[in-house]
Amino acid sequence: MIVPEEEAGLRLDRYLTELFPDLSRARVQALVGEGEATVNGKPAKVSYKVQAGDDVTLNVPPPTPSRAVAQEIPLTVVYEDADLLVIDKPRGMATHPAPGSPDKTLVNALLAHCSDLSGIGGEERPGIVHRLDKDTTGLLVVAKNDLAHRALQAQIQSREAKRRYLALVWGAPRFDEAEIDVPIGRHPND
Repeated sequence: MIVPEEEAGLRLDRYLTELFPDLSRARVQALVGEGEATVNGKPAKVSYKVQAGDDVTLNVPPPTPSRAVAQEIPLTVVYEDADLLVIDKPRGMATHPAPGSPDKTLVNALLAHCSDLSGIGGEERPGIVHRLDKDTTGLLVVAKNDLAHRALQAQIQSREAKRRYLALVWGAPRFDEAEIDVPIGRHPND
């Protein structure tokens, strides 16, 4: 694709996301980082500002088959149709394979439940649009096809889809209402 004058100055990742609206910006950035995008025949960085007349190409490889294996694990399916599933994920079950949880995950159970999951989430996360921590229970939406996956991702990114959490507190707080506004991250040891 030759960059038109009106697109000049955009970052490469933004230009490609606009050109391929079915790909998320994170997916485009990953593809660029993997060397799947070139500008004028040479690999480029996501931060490259495209110029009018640049010849930009993007190779989108087909989804890799999941290395996760199907495991017959009981699931509580709250809703299911041709496009999505809503699962009540139990406490103690990881959403997808990860270090420390290589199997017995929601993904393993989903692979046994249905064979038509979206490939957008990558090889270890078929159908997974969002996740819940291993020790968190709650409803989780799973995409059964790529169109549904993109639509659900767009709703989450635009904040059209809402997430609600309920937390239990030990003891009696000295306030009726509070807001916690601090960075959240993985504990270094636990």
